[in-house]
Amino acid sequence: MPSNGMGTAGLVLGIISAVVFCLWPIAIILGVLALIFGSIGRGKARRGEATNPGQALAGVICGAAGVVLGLVMLALVIATS
Repeated sequence: MPSNGMGTAGLVLGIISAVVFCLWPIAIILGVLALIFGSIGRGKARRGEATNPGQALAGVICGAAGVVLGLVMLALVIATS
């Protein structure tokens, strides 16, 4: 039985972090968690323990986008204050 939880969690957290980037502290935290869970999911898929390498990769990509957007929002907040 494959354990696809890490890749799926990475994808969900990555999507949420990319969507709520205006709440930059939450977006950065969720993005980092998405990167971690997505990387673990990719490792499990590489070892054959999971069957969703695409979801895990999408989680890593969305998590990275969420972190970048959160950091840009933070820079914008600092620049305007």
